[in-house]
Amino acid sequence: MQDRDRPNPDALLAAIQSEDELRARGKLKVFLGMAPGVGKTYAMLEAAQRAQREGRNLAVAYVETHGREETDSLLEGLEIIPRKSIEHRGVMLSEMDLDAVLKRHPELAIVDELAHTNAPGSRHPKRWQDVEELLEAGIDVFTTLNVQHLQSRADTVRQITGSEIRETVPDSVLDRADIELVDLTPGELLERLGQGKIYVPDRAAAAVMNFFKEGNLTALREMALRLGAEHVGAEVQDYMQAMQIPGPWKIGYRLMVAVGPSPFSEPLIRWTRRMADGLKCPWVAVYVESSHPLDEAAQARLARNLEAARVLGAEVITTADEDLVRGLLRIARENNVTQIVVGKPVASGILEWLKAGHLLRRLTRESGNIDLHVVRADKKDVTEPGTRWRLPVMSDWKQYLISITTVAGVGLINMMLDRLSGPRVPGLIFLLTVVIVALFLGRGPVLLAGVLSALVWNYFFLEPRYTFLIDSPEDVLLFGTYFVVALVLGVLVARIRAQEMAGRRREQRISALYQLTRELAQAATRDEVVWLLVSEVNRVFHAPSAVVLPGRDGLSPHPDSLLPVISKELSVADWAFHHRHAAGRFTDNLPGAAAFHLPLATENAVLGVLVVDLPETTLTLVQRDLLEAFARQAALVLDRIVLLGAAEQNKLVAEAERLSNALLNSVSHELRTPLAAITSAASNLQNESVSPELRRTMIFEIQEAVARLNRLVGNLLDVSRLESGHVQTKLDWCDVADLIQTTLRTLKKELAGRNVTVEVNGKLPFARLDFALMQQALSNLLLNAVQHTPTGVPITLKASYEDRELVLVVADGGPGLPPDLLPRIFDKFIRAPNAPAGGSGLGLAIVKGFVEANGGHVTAENRPGGGAMFTIRIPQRESPPTSTGELSS
Repeated sequence: MQDRDRPNPDALLAAIQSEDELRARGKLKVFLGMAPGVGKTYAMLEAAQRAQREGRNLAVAYVETHGREETDSLLEGLEIIPRKSIEHRGVMLSEMDLDAVLKRHPELAIVDELAHTNAPGSRHPKRWQDVEELLEAGIDVFTTLNVQHLQSRADTVRQITGSEIRETVPDSVLDRADIELVDLTPGELLERLGQGKIYVPDRAAAAVMNFFKEGNLTALREMALRLGAEHVGAEVQDYMQAMQIPGPWKIGYRLMVAVGPSPFSEPLIRWTRRMADGLKCPWVAVYVESSHPLDEAAQARLARNLEAARVLGAEVITTADEDLVRGLLRIARENNVTQIVVGKPVASGILEWLKAGHLLRRLTRESGNIDLHVVRADKKDVTEPGTRWRLPVMSDWKQYLISITTVAGVGLINMMLDRLSGPRVPGLIFLLTVVIVALFLGRGPVLLAGVLSALVWNYFFLEPRYTFLIDSPEDVLLFGTYFVVALVLGVLVARIRAQEMAGRRREQRISALYQLTRELAQAATRDEVVWLLVSEVNRVFHAPSAVVLPGRDGLSPHPDSLLPVISKELSVADWAFHHRHAAGRFTDNLPGAAAFHLPLATENAVLGVLVVDLPETTLTLVQRDLLEAFARQAALVLDRIVLLGAAEQNKLVAEAERLSNALLNSVSHELRTPLAAITSAASNLQNESVSPELRRTMIFEIQEAVARLNRLVGNLLDVSRLESGHVQTKLDWCDVADLIQTTLRTLKKELAGRNVTVEVNGKLPFARLDFALMQQALSNLLLNAVQHTPTGVPITLKASYEDRELVLVVADGGPGLPPDLLPRIFDKFIRAPNAPAGGSGLGLAIVKGFVEANGGHVTAENRPGGGAMFTIRIPQRESPPTSTGELSS
């Protein structure tokens, strides 16, 4: 197989990898329509019914029928996974239960309205993210989407209809999806709207006056049809690459223009853009890089030409190949190009004209089914640079000196061997010398060695000697052959070395990009990304750089930047940030700036601007491509960090809402019960006929209710102090016996009728702790035991000193703790399933917070003989003073 017919291994590998990923991932099928009411949900459910008849295991995760009878009828016989309810601002919202779908794990899930925004508190803010999780789990998905909800089309839809599209889906979601277009003519859709099949009559009338105008619908229909065609075209291209089909398949137009450093490339680019607009087709601009270096002026023209192609909407591709024709045709076949646009030869020199003509003849002969457009570029306002012959100097004077010295040394050796050999042997030795020199020196020194050795051989060894004349025709032929071999050898050496340098440059670019990508993959914060980016730019380009990021007060340089950013440069960065285009030096946007400004942009947002002060006078294409690759990688990692932060924030919001709901439920019950008791007792006290005994009972109930309210408010305040970190311990040497006696005396009323046993292991030394906090912790543990054990069940309070730790144990003989609750027993708002009414679920959380504030820890467990046991351990790192007093049981 010829090289030009061999498929690109990188493209083939990418296609195979993409196919492997698709096998492990679920398949997405999108029923696409131009507007609401075209029948997307109906078509999706019809496909679901067919799939179920074919034996597929499917379930309906979410479908919105809007009460249409014909759509509702298609749900019959399908398994429907119940939705979950989420309360938001007092309103119950119904959403898809993602966890239930994953647990059920059907082969196919039906999920309506891909662009839907989930209720606050859901795992993902958007439904398309839920669908992505289903696909990653290997579940196939059927879904629906209107074309106006596609992110790349939202701005166009707003310009057409005047309606702001707030719910959008990234285009990347559809990259691997199968699209089924559900189409209606605008007239049929308006007829359905008038029949009330889309909206109720009042809303239908308003819709016709706004979004559902016939012109709007026609434009949206064209947009949907084009999207479907583009998607199918991309699938055809992927198939051709995977199956190694050279192509092209002329199922649609796709143009390619060859771009180079010539000033005639820019009008050629504009001509291709006009042709692409006329054919309504995509187009590609291709530059084939060879090993021959370009001078600064050519590099600048090439960069301008490629930037012009980008601005005009071309997909810019650069490739490396020594053969221009082979490189162009390879890219054309890989991208299913149907027509190639090249310029007509305009060179004035005969050699340039012959070279250009040879290129056109090869393109015509080797292009196969690809059409060729040879366009005469408009010479108006185009100044062709003059052709100058120049010898590229790629070797320094030391190599030339080595070449001359080597030839002189070999000549002396040949002089000494002259008597032992004929005149042809020195010629072979000189030729061997040139071959050896070519292994180490550049083209110029090799050519010099070839010319000098030929002249020395002629002058000193060929008859007549010591002249440059040659008598023998055989010697003339030998000398000419020698001279040609030396020159060809020099050219080959130069080509090999140029290819080696080009390969080395490509290797350096790939290595630099790999190094940055590997390090960025481990970055977890924005500061790490900025530091890695500016460090790599400084290492690879030897140029200081800065990263400008958005903040509350606008754009500002990051503190880790290596380049000071003055106000003028900051305004250029602001322009690049808001326009998503490179600006400053080396560009046509604010070219007076001192630095090059490159936006750190993804498909969804611009996350900052990379500012680089390059020392070179020209930004080469290679440098620009590498900088753009750096910027893209950094932008993707920054976007990932932002998304992780948003996900974490959503998780915190969901947890805060859960805690808030639990707090409201608990506090509302706790407040309602004592307030009801106070209200009832106060009403009875107003009755003058109440007996003194009943009056005393009412007063006691009021006191009990007030005490209960006081405990609730105290718990809430304690939790607030713990959450805010405002709990400050006042550590002092305390008598443990006094701590226990004070706690029991404070709870005398609550412990009335209870058998509380105090066990103390010998004399206890003083303990360093906060007396008030530990008293509250012990009180909460004792109240917890009272509340969760029947009357008559003994409660034990133990105190001991073990291994320089104060150990306090509160145990009871009640039913114990549920095993599944033990890991979460100290969390806020946790209550046992069979707990009696009363209590907010905050007492044990406060115990944990107060004990940890004293430097200790608390554990909970079930006793072997039944009941619960809570153990507090507080380390005592200092030797206590002499203990006084002993508490007896």
